[in-house]
Amino acid sequence: MTRILVTGVSGLLGINLAHETMRAYDIVGVDRGKLVNAPFKIWKADLLDAGAVDAMLNSVRPNWLINCAALADLEACDNAPYLARALNTDLPAWMAKACRTRGISFAHISTDSVFDGEKDGFYTEADSPNPLGVYSQTKLDGERAVLDENKNAIVARVNFYGWSLSGKRSLAEFFHHNLTNNKSMSGFTDVIFCPMFVNHTARTLIKMLEKDLNGLYHLVGTQAMSKYQFGVEIARKFSLQESEISPKSILTSSLTARRAHNVALSIHKLSTDLGEALPEFSTGLDEFYTQYKQGFPQKIRSYAL
Repeated sequence: MTRILVTGVSGLLGINLAHETMRAYDIVGVDRGKLVNAPFKIWKADLLDAGAVDAMLNSVRPNWLINCAALADLEACDNAPYLARALNTDLPAWMAKACRTRGISFAHISTDSVFDGEKDGFYTEADSPNPLGVYSQTKLDGERAVLDENKNAIVARVNFYGWSLSGKRSLAEFFHHNLTNNKSMSGFTDVIFCPMFVNHTARTLIKMLEKDLNGLYHLVGTQAMSKYQFGVEIARKFSLQESEISPKSILTSSLTARRAHNVALSIHKLSTDLGEALPEFSTGLDEFYTQYKQGFPQKIRSYAL
């Protein structure tokens, strides 16, 4: 059975990817101690420790490594740029090199926010990035370092939503939590993105590895929308009050880290190379709702301290 090593397994993508694939693959998740009851194997490590990556790969001996580890909080990256660089640039570069020397297939998770948002329409993989802050710059540097070290690696720019261990890691959870607790909130009308259900992200990553794809890909949803519209779609799906969501410009927000207004990405290259269409937004939202009705959020939270 193919063994997949998943770093950042307690994160939103990591936990859902591991849970999604643990029956078909031998999953080993890397965690520093947050998970205690996970239904898959755990390798406890701080990957920033000297020699930790080599020790992990030599012991676990995976066929594939999917790197979901990152410092993804934009404000935290601005406040701790050295840590951001260590996690978002230096660590994936080392993993890429270590995988190359051992013949391990490597997939690295990047972000749609490497662009400045000034383009009208969809960005392709051929468009030149222009990062606006520490997070996006360190993620872009990580992309380039990975492909410099390992030309056979996959770099996937993503934007996903789903249920997380903390219940606070995705925009969908933010809207759902506030709406179910009768709390008013805002949704940005001038930030455009292509949200993808996280389990669809996970399944597509596996298909990319199975087909031995390599290089840079945009792995996002098929539909571009504003964050306000996304919140309205969540409200409607869960039969909640969409009127509690106020349309707002990001220009009037209190967020300190700069964010692009348009991070709509073209998925033409990926769908062409996979030979199939990526899942529709409505399909993902239906599954997100079904998971909620089946108690999935509570189930995954039981895995953590």
